[in-house]
Amino acid sequence: MTDKPDSGAELADLQQASKQMMAFAERSARIVQAFVDRQSSNDDFQVSDPMVIGKAFMDMTAKMMSDPAKLMEAQTQLMQSYANLWAQTAKRLQGEEVEPVVTPERDDKRFKDAAWSEEALYDTVKQSYLLTSNWLQSTVRDVDGLDPKTAEKVDFYTRQFVDALSPTNFAATNPKVVKATLESKGENLTQGLENYLRDLEAGKGELKISMTDTKAFTPGVNIATSPGKVIYQNELMQLLQYEASTEKVFKRPLLIVPPWINKFYILDLQPKNSFIKWATDKGHTVFVISWVNPDEKMAGKRFDDYMLDGPLAALDAIEQATGEKQVNLIGYCIGGTLTAATLAYMAAKKDNRVRSATFFTTLVDFSDPGELAVFVDEEQLQKLDAHLDKKGYLDGAQMSQVFNMMRDNDLIWSFVVNNYLMGREPMAFDLLYWNADSTRMPAMMHKAYLRNMYLENKLVEPAGMSLDGQPLDLRQIKTPVYLASTKDDHIAPWKSTYAATQLYAGPVRFVLSASGHIAGIVNPPAANKYCFWTNEINDPSADAWFDGAKSQDGSWWGDWQDWVKKHGGAKVKKRVPGDGRLTPLEEAPGSYVLVRSATQ
Repeated sequence: MTDKPDSGAELADLQQASKQMMAFAERSARIVQAFVDRQSSNDDFQVSDPMVIGKAFMDMTAKMMSDPAKLMEAQTQLMQSYANLWAQTAKRLQGEEVEPVVTPERDDKRFKDAAWSEEALYDTVKQSYLLTSNWLQSTVRDVDGLDPKTAEKVDFYTRQFVDALSPTNFAATNPKVVKATLESKGENLTQGLENYLRDLEAGKGELKISMTDTKAFTPGVNIATSPGKVIYQNELMQLLQYEASTEKVFKRPLLIVPPWINKFYILDLQPKNSFIKWATDKGHTVFVISWVNPDEKMAGKRFDDYMLDGPLAALDAIEQATGEKQVNLIGYCIGGTLTAATLAYMAAKKDNRVRSATFFTTLVDFSDPGELAVFVDEEQLQKLDAHLDKKGYLDGAQMSQVFNMMRDNDLIWSFVVNNYLMGREPMAFDLLYWNADSTRMPAMMHKAYLRNMYLENKLVEPAGMSLDGQPLDLRQIKTPVYLASTKDDHIAPWKSTYAATQLYAGPVRFVLSASGHIAGIVNPPAANKYCFWTNEINDPSADAWFDGAKSQDGSWWGDWQDWVKKHGGAKVKKRVPGDGRLTPLEEAPGSYVLVRSATQ
């Protein structure tokens, strides 16, 4: 006797599904309307301008078609590769052991699931994709006659295209998604649609991919918790002084100038990976600039203002707080670029208040700035200038979009798979929370920065640019310098940062860390991760420097401490924030860092 289907239960399921689809439809309508409203307001700046991209590919196509024989040869090579793949697949299906025709790069995380190698179907799909994507990228790179700028754009956007078409990004061709769909009876896709609509709503019709649980962290509560005080502030920054953790400290304080594209607490995420806590534990009196998150009222702030109201104002405040005229200075990324410009300004003014300078992943010679150059040319800057003139600032989300595109598989597509195909919530991760906590860029400052540095490379020229009326010359900097760069940096390529070793007039120590722009810098010794390279000779060639460099396990922080303590002066009694002539204004991390952009 067979059981009859429960028609009542089936009807309830259908009704529930119908309600859910109606809710999805209503939300979708609201999202579409929000998107239309945004477009009609004409208030957004497109980081990737379709006109710019289209022109680059039209130029590439014209050059490619002018040599049909070369194109035919490339197509023949692709067909031969496919023939090899089909032959190998046929042998495998017959039970033979075969070597793959193509394999992913070692650092390609997309195909780590065992099914991509163990199951013939998925392995064939994977290899077919890799053959095609590798062929397409190599073919567009091999086009003769393209100017370098156009070639960079074609290469970058071709990578975006082939990465988007990876079989890992589609439900039917991703074995993990197929398995999850079968096991959950499709609930992963339903939840994924819910997550997708939520992210579209958050972006008002534009997809704003959630990378972490933004409610899991609060600066001053469970990140950025190193104890200290705000001892000074102006329109552009708050200056934080951290409590000493040793009874004796170096005479000369340590001032950190972080980037203002993101917030300072990348150096104070958790106690276990906080550079700030580690530095206080090593006997430094640590001061950190916390930049304001500017709005349209600060549109006229210049790069000059960031120097005058940033490190120079901080030096004055530190002297009032501690009585010390000289400090050891650290600049990170664009904060390092500002630091270099400030040192050149101080050298011209005969101001010797900086005893030593450390640069984290800092470009000063922008002749080869890496993939960021894709977004900087005269045509694109004119469009950006018009947007900045109207808006008064560049939204931090647009800067984040650029950085995410440069690591699209890690920072875009992995979250598409996790959030929308697997139907999972993003994990709570302090680094990704910080990454999403972006800041705005004042119009005047940002226009000058992109044009003077990235487009015209003026900082590296003697008297090529001026700040507060003073021509700058990096070659006049005699301060001892420590350059810390990272081997896999996609924002400040290490060979480009190395160029500074040939600029400064004083002694320079260059150290190269493994990993990237963040992980290679925020790498505490206790983690025992990565390695770093040192070389006592700064050869004019970066490649020659690396060939002669010595590799050492673990973090470079200890090497830096051995270097900087020589410039720290004698040990003195620890300082307490507020003991000097400045009255603390509030507890660290201060109020400026808590201001989030409107799009977050």
